[in-house]
Formats: sequence, structure tokens, C-alpha cells
Amino acid sequence: FANASPGFTEKLKSWLSWSWTYVCFLWFGMVLIMLYVLWSPLKLQETLTSVFLNTLTPKFYVALTGTSSLISGLILIFEWWYFRKYGTSFIEQVSVSHLRPLLGGVESSSTTGLFSSVNGDAEPRPSVSECKVWRNPLNLFRGAEYNRYTWVTGKEPLTYYDMNLSAQDHQTFFTGDTQQLRPEDAVMQKAWRERNPQARIRAAYQAIEINHHKYKYFLVHYKKQLGLLFINTLISCVHLCRCAAAYVLLAEEEATTITEAERLFKKALSIGKDGFYSTKKAHEIFSLCNTAGKDINLLVYIKRRLAMCARKLGRIKEAVKMMRDLMKEFPLLGMLNIHENLLEALLELQAYADVQAVLAKYDDISLPKSATICYTSALLKARAVSDKFSPEAASRRGLSTAEMNAVEAIHRAVEFNPHVPKYLLEMKSLILPPEHILKRGDSEAVAYAFFHLQHWKRAEGALNLLHCTWEGTFRIIPYPLEKGHLFYPYPGCTETADRELLPSFHEVSVYPKKELPFFILFTAGLCSFTAMLAMLTHQFPELMGVFAKAFFSTLFAPLGFFADKMESFMPSSFWHQLTRI
Repeated sequence: FANASPGFTEKLKSWLSWSWTYVCFLWFGMVLIMLYVLWSPLKLQETLTSVFLNTLTPKFYVALTGTSSLISGLILIFEWWYFRKYGTSFIEQVSVSHLRPLLGGVESSSTTGLFSSVNGDAEPRPSVSECKVWRNPLNLFRGAEYNRYTWVTGKEPLTYYDMNLSAQDHQTFFTGDTQQLRPEDAVMQKAWRERNPQARIRAAYQAIEINHHKYKYFLVHYKKQLGLLFINTLISCVHLCRCAAAYVLLAEEEATTITEAERLFKKALSIGKDGFYSTKKAHEIFSLCNTAGKDINLLVYIKRRLAMCARKLGRIKEAVKMMRDLMKEFPLLGMLNIHENLLEALLELQAYADVQAVLAKYDDISLPKSATICYTSALLKARAVSDKFSPEAASRRGLSTAEMNAVEAIHRAVEFNPHVPKYLLEMKSLILPPEHILKRGDSEAVAYAFFHLQHWKRAEGALNLLHCTWEGTFRIIPYPLEKGHLFYPYPGCTETADRELLPSFHEVSVYPKKELPFFILFTAGLCSFTAMLAMLTHQFPELMGVFAKAFFSTLFAPLGFFADKMESFMPSSFWHQLTRI
């Protein structure tokens, strides 16, 4: 019985929703019949004409249309505010939530939160928590690049949110997991959190000074106790305790040129490398060096930045070698995306075979994608056919197999990140990339195009092929917010995260753009139309009176035609008896 009760309730609800539609149509039909029946006895036509067209003055019509314009304008303002805040129309939401179930519609999809996948199955929509920000593999140097931009333009290229994320990364990477921090580590933790660049630089010098005094202290107090046998191990351990992270901060923020930054990074590398390779021996003697995990991260960071310095200074082959050695020495640190640095350097060398080899390793179905991987794959396939590609010829003869592969690769890349083509085609101006990016967001598109635009320009015809084919992606995907073709559905949280990562003077690219709801357009049109009527009636009352009479006569013409046809079918005595009743 418990199982039968819900079934009966559902049947009753479905019957009521089914009958409700027909009841509404029946009621509307009865209203029309009553109007037709009472049209002649009550002389409705003469009443409407005498009251609305002859009795009332033009001032009344001005007030009527002006009030309608004011009310519709207030509704428009409220609808616009609600749409900007919540992304939907208030009237539409109320209609869907309350009227649609009464008319037999499906419940609002907001309760289920499911979207259709490629194979038609239901899958959950990506939540806001899935919009994870990543460290930009090609982020610039603050002192040598970001600060120079600020000096020239007076604009801040980095947001506080972006710099705060970098401070958290540095504390995580460069500070040991031990609860008892060394004095210099405590100073550096404070340095990363400082908002003022000069305060960070002063803290870095303070950490170096603390290490300098500690170095002298160890040499004086432990030399006699250990003897000459362990003097080399002692010196290596003390080198480990010297604060290489402080030199990293100085290279990042105080150095005003890439050459100066490279010199400081090399000094930090000499300290970090000596300390890292002596950790195992020194740990058996002292408990001062229990920071092996920190030293690995620090060493990888320094080597990577040195490779980027070599790339920026034109020593590209040296940079490629350093990146390859780094990936071989620390293969488990794939989350740092060093292969994206390698891909960009190889593209600069025009070593396309090596680029394809790297893509074959990292463009795997089980690995997370990025704009660099997708668009580099599209670039390699496009350059094979782009020099001879012609839209007119392709429309006549059709696409060849190689051209089809290139177009499909472009469609795949555009589906992953639809913001990139406008930057590559220079339809939107570039800015300096942020230190963190959001995959599939505008921040990732800025970072990719900033470094890879030159590689697309170098491939003859590649940008022309991209220009002719990238918008076709949107015809393949019916509605990217809800469905995915090759990737999971496009997350709707990217706009919020990108606005936090990108500076305020940059216009954030939003895709898919939110279309204005129907009721906003309707109220805007109604407000404009009634305001125009009020102004015309005030200025030209006689002319608008003639226009109103012509309008109402035209409006009621179909009803009069319908009444004449009904009288020709029905005997006049029948209508006479109905009017007497």
C-alpha cells in the first residue's frame, strides 16, 4: 500500500496538470463567446469608442503612457540588476519555478544539477571548487619585467590575489615541514607575506645576515669538537643552512635585469646544491638540516628559473638542455609543468620533430590538458597545410585528410580554451600574463598568447587557417555551458576566478557570453515605446487621436469580421432569444 500511494499521487498530479491546460483554453473560449454575445446588447463598441476616444482628454493619455513608461522602466532596472548579480531573469525564474509545474512542465533543473554528456548520459556540472588555479609555468620576473611595466605605464600588472597565491606557494615550497623553524626561515616566511616589495627585500637581506653570523658561530664552536675529519661535512652542512631562498627573492624582485637575476640565481644554486647533496651525510651528525623536501623544491625552482633566464637571454639550446636535465633528474615533479617551458623553447628553435616527441608523451588521454598542449598540437598540424590553404579552394574541392586533421585539432583546442583565438588573431590586446592561471580561462589564454603568438606568426598561413575555422567549433557544440564534445562541460566559474587574477584595466573575456533574457529586452522595448507615445501625444494630441482611432478600428476589424461570419451561419432569432435571456 505504501508503494501504491505515491503512484496514485503522481497519477493525480499528472491528471491535474493535463486537465489544467484544457481548462484554461476552455475558460478563454467562454470569455470570447460572452464578449461576442454581449457585444450588441451592451453596445460595447459604442461604449469603448465614446469613453476612450471621445470623452478622455489628451492629458489623460499622456499620463497613462508616461506612467506605463515609468513602471516598465523600474521593472527594467530591477531586471538588469538581478541579471547582473545572479545571471538570470527574475520574471523568468519565477515563471519557471511556479507556473511551469502548474502547466505540466518539468521541474527546474537547478535541483538536479545534471547536464548531458557526449553519450547522452547525465553527469554533474563542474562546481566552483573545480576551478583550481595553477602556477603559470612561464611567469615573468617581478623586478626585471613586471616592475619595469609599472615604471613605464603606472599600472599594476599583478593583482593582490595573484601575489598572495605566489606568497603561499613560496611558503609551501621553500619552508620546511618541521614545526621548529630556523630563524632565517621565520624571517623568510614573513618576507613572503609582506605586501610592500621593499619590505620583502629588507627581510631577505636580514635572513642572509642571520646566516652569516650562524656560519661564523659554527666554525668557531664546532671545529675543535669535530676535528679535521669532519670539517668538510661541517662546511657543507653550514652551506645548507645558508639561506638560498633569500637570494631567490632578491633575484625575483630586486634585480632589474635578467642578467642580474641570473647572477643571483646562480649564487642561490651554488648554496642550494651544496646543501642538497650533503643532506644525507650531515643529517647523521646534526639535526639542523632536516629540510630535504624543502631543498628539493628550492633546487628545482632555481634550476628552472635559470633555464628561463637563459631562454630570455637568447641561449635557447642551453635552456633546452637545462630543462631536459631537470625533467630527467626529477621525473616525479610533473605537476610543475616544466614540459610547457620546454615546448616553448623548442618552438623558438623550430625543432618541430622534438616538439612532436614531447607532445606524444604529455598529450595523453589520461593526463590533464592545457592550452599550451592543445594549441601547440594544432599549430603542428596547421603548419603542414597552412601555406597552401585557401578557403575558396577548400569550399570547391572539399578538405583533404591533412586539412581535416588540422581543422579538427583547431576545434579541439578552441573547445578547451575558447579565449585564445582572439589574442592570436590580435582581435583583442594582450597584457602581461599573471603569475597564476586558470585552465580554460582568460588568464590561461593571455599567458599562452603572450609567449606563443610569435610561433604562430612564424608558420606561414597558420593564423589564416585559424581565422577561417575557429568559430566553427561553436556550431559543433550545441551549447557549451551545458554540453561538452571532446572535454568535460565548460565550467561557469571561470569568469569569477579570472576577474581575481587579471588586473582591473583588462577587459576579461567571458565565454559563453550571457545573452540578455527575453524579459529584459521586452521591458526595454515597452519602456521606450510608451515613452515615445507619451511624448508624441503631448506634442501632437490631434494627430495622435486620429492615429488611435485608426489603430483601434484596425485592431477590432478581425473581431467584427468574425461576428459577421457568425451571424451569417446562425439565425437572427437564435441570437435574439439569447439576448433576451
